[in-house]
Amino acid sequence: MTYSDGVDKTVPELKLRIEDSEKGDYVKLRGGSDEEEQRSPAESSGCSLGSVWFWVKSIALVACVGVLAFVIIKWVAPFLIEKELIPFINWVRSTFSIPVLGLLLFASVALFPSLLLPSSPSMWMAGLTFGYGKGFLLILSAASIGVTLPFLIGHLFLHKMQEWLKQYPKKAAILRAAGEGTWFHQFQAVALIRVSPFPYMVYNYCALATGVHYGPYILGSLVGMVPEIFVSIYTGIMLRTLAVASDKRHTLSVVEIVVNVLGFCVTASATIVCTIYAKKKLSSMQSDEVETLPNV
Repeated sequence: MTYSDGVDKTVPELKLRIEDSEKGDYVKLRGGSDEEEQRSPAESSGCSLGSVWFWVKSIALVACVGVLAFVIIKWVAPFLIEKELIPFINWVRSTFSIPVLGLLLFASVALFPSLLLPSSPSMWMAGLTFGYGKGFLLILSAASIGVTLPFLIGHLFLHKMQEWLKQYPKKAAILRAAGEGTWFHQFQAVALIRVSPFPYMVYNYCALATGVHYGPYILGSLVGMVPEIFVSIYTGIMLRTLAVASDKRHTLSVVEIVVNVLGFCVTASATIVCTIYAKKKLSSMQSDEVETLPNV
């Protein structure tokens, strides 16, 4: 409908429908189309079912993790600890002093990433020996060297890494996304890569080829490694607790088992949530990067 002032205004369409029912005829006025009316209840029911199913799966996952943790702490762990862990701990304590052991753990965490070797066992041992405070400082300071050395060594393979990124543009899109944008964008992307399941020991060598600066790289790496460090320290402390309980020839009480199971569940759940969030954010960054790539 067009008014005299020249402004087009659209009047919503109203449909008149006469329907029969057992109580008699009635008139129904409504807006929109029949498809919208039929689609709306289906979509709402689908969303509600999806939400319920999500919570059911989440509760089932937490329950399975709790049962698994209970079984491991109650039966499996004591057997392995008595046969393997306690003899190993006794050998380490009789062979190395605490300062020497700290230097060895520091060196392993600092050098293993450059050799593409996992440093998680060293982190567990740091938590077992030094606890949360000193263990966290030891691992974090050593990890700063562990991610810096490959970054610097990457200068020797810079051209080869850049050629590899050009050959596989879609696979390397997530790495390119980390090297673009502002300082904060690079920091955020590097931190997400550390939290996600991405093989970050390989990324240590590829980071320089993506153009990421050292400042956001080192800070994002350390922030992103914090969840892994706490999980490793907690694992070491839990192993120490079980080792002490087994060494004294007595089983854990119900309270100790419940505390350890709850601590394990909270730690595992927090790690899973952080990993899922990081994976979604990285997928979004990768999709945006792929869309900007030229068609080959």
